[in-house]
Amino acid sequence: MTLTRPELVTDYTLSRSAVSHFAEHGFVKLRNVLSPETIAAYEPEITGKVIELNTQHLPLEERDTYGKAFLQVMNLWQDSEQVLDFVSSPRLARIAAQLLGVQSVRLYHDQALYKESGGGVTPWHADQYYWPFATDRCVTVWVPLQETPMEMGPLSFAAGSHVFEHGRDLPISDESEQVLQQALAEQDFTEVSEPYELGEVSYHLGWTFHHAPPNQTDVPRRVMTIIYVDAAMEISAPVNKFQEADLAAWMPGNQPGDQISSPMNPVLY
Repeated sequence: MTLTRPELVTDYTLSRSAVSHFAEHGFVKLRNVLSPETIAAYEPEITGKVIELNTQHLPLEERDTYGKAFLQVMNLWQDSEQVLDFVSSPRLARIAAQLLGVQSVRLYHDQALYKESGGGVTPWHADQYYWPFATDRCVTVWVPLQETPMEMGPLSFAAGSHVFEHGRDLPISDESEQVLQQALAEQDFTEVSEPYELGEVSYHLGWTFHHAPPNQTDVPRRVMTIIYVDAAMEISAPVNKFQEADLAAWMPGNQPGDQISSPMNPVLY
């Protein structure tokens, strides 16, 4: 029995302007990547797995800033054939390869990021702080599983900040929010903050700084993300404890200096 909806394996037509926007700004938001029907087919399973696998049980008011930002559940694909089907989508992976300008991409890992009703800000940060990669050819696709108006806390990007090296040593924290808010403003990086229509997704480079406002609605902001890396990515020596943990968790058996090749990092396109 095949689970795959045809849309997940068909090509999306990526315009030249989208590719150049991504290269210049470090992110791009794309319309109609997934149909409402496809999202509706996978959202209940993704949400069910988030509820089942979530380990954050403290009330919102007792959590730190990171904990208030979202419920974060990783590698759902290992627990669900239906989520594996979604995460393995050649349509989504091919867009990643085209934007990165590489022949082939692997899965790094997936993350469900659910910002609860009343969930706080996601502080300014760059994802690649957490990843031990030798180059910047890695990208996250951010797939909202509902229409995401401004008051629900959609992702906001500092356009062009993927070339800005200040603040790359900061984890998601109150400090990163404060330091980067000021530094990015001083450099005149435009903050691009827009709602997402259903079926609209964004791709951002590992070094593109981004944050998200709180969720002021009475429903959770449900988002599925998939991180892709150049299939030929070399693993760099970890420079912080998070990168050490990532190497062990997401690339088992691989070592610094290796090309990423663990069974948990299949080629998707």
